Amino acid sequence: MPDTIFAKIIRSEIPADIVYEDEHVVAFTDVNPQAPTHVLFIPREPIPTLNDATPEQAELLGRLLLAAAAYARKQGLAEKGYRVVVNCNEDGGQTVYHLHLHLLGGRPMLWPPG
Repeated sequence: MPDTIFAKIIRSEIPADIVYEDEHVVAFTDVNPQAPTHVLFIPREPIPTLNDATPEQAELLGRLLLAAAAYARKQGLAEKGYRVVVNCNEDGGQTVYHLHLHLLGGRPMLWPPG
């Protein structure tokens, strides 16, 4: 596994506030939250960017989205709404090259996002 900060979280080498995990997905609160709820969902399998995802990983990508939606429901965000963001590469705002979803909620989201 590449040695990103997310890989270190998966391996329990650095602490994180883990709010969800299963055999495919780990989720933890963002250390620099942009909303009252800001959780990152990452696959245990390292995929550097969305561009690197393959058709064989479609089920894993679906698991990430379903885990985020389930967490949003559990937190009471589903009815009013929330945002799921995937940043890809530098201009897309990606800073850690391990694919991840940002789940943001608990406040109205503005458009355009910025």
